[in-house]
Amino acid sequence: MKELKPKKRLGQHFLKDSNIAKKIVDGLNHNDLNCIIEIGPGMGILTDHLIPFKKKLQLVEIDSESVKYLNQKYFDLNERIIEKDFLKINLTEFDSPIGLIGNFPYNISSQILFKLLENKNIVDQLVGMFQLEVAKRVCAPPGSKTYGILSVLVQAFYDTEFLFSLSPDYFSPPPKVNSGVIKLIKKEEINLKCDEILFFKVVKTSFQQRRKTLRNSLKTFNLSDNIKEDVIFGRRPETLSVDEFVLLTNIIKNGIIPA
Repeated sequence: MKELKPKKRLGQHFLKDSNIAKKIVDGLNHNDLNCIIEIGPGMGILTDHLIPFKKKLQLVEIDSESVKYLNQKYFDLNERIIEKDFLKINLTEFDSPIGLIGNFPYNISSQILFKLLENKNIVDQLVGMFQLEVAKRVCAPPGSKTYGILSVLVQAFYDTEFLFSLSPDYFSPPPKVNSGVIKLIKKEEINLKCDEILFFKVVKTSFQQRRKTLRNSLKTFNLSDNIKEDVIFGRRPETLSVDEFVLLTNIIKNGIIPA
């Protein structure tokens, strides 16, 4: 079969090393899943190692040339190869719990994570390749320079683990950045003890001016002077843990400082 030429407009950088592909697939706890969705399989280097789980497997690929290639390579998976944009797929149509896996196009990797969060009730796991900077940000602890919106929102619902990093040489064509593979496993309790919509808004607003204290970055919430005097508002957003952002959300919603 003729190899595919990666498409720049789709952010395609094909992984070349089968051993690395196996390490990525081995990160998935497949026994705990009813459905495994591979995002952007390309020429199938990850798919080769997912074949043992083909009864659970769905391949979602936006590139028509890749779809044609995959149909020829995996003729017994034809009904499981979906030519669509993953970001536009309704995940509730698949059997949950779902696991997501892939060498993700870096230009949509953050959008994949936000889709994960939107579907956290049915997506239990994710193992994937990201731009190293994004991978580190997702797994960053409070107080670090890379800790931000993605860190807080993902860690509110998933346990995160940084698995390993890769240089550009492992890809064709080599990207201009290093890559990192991470693993996310949904927490047993994902119901936050606060207004979830407000929580998302508070986190995003806090980090829009991350160098300022919360007292200044959260001015749009029109907090009373009494509330703003609480010590938590004198801190910067990168110093707050997920639990502290939950506390902050409750303070803002109720207008009361807990005793």
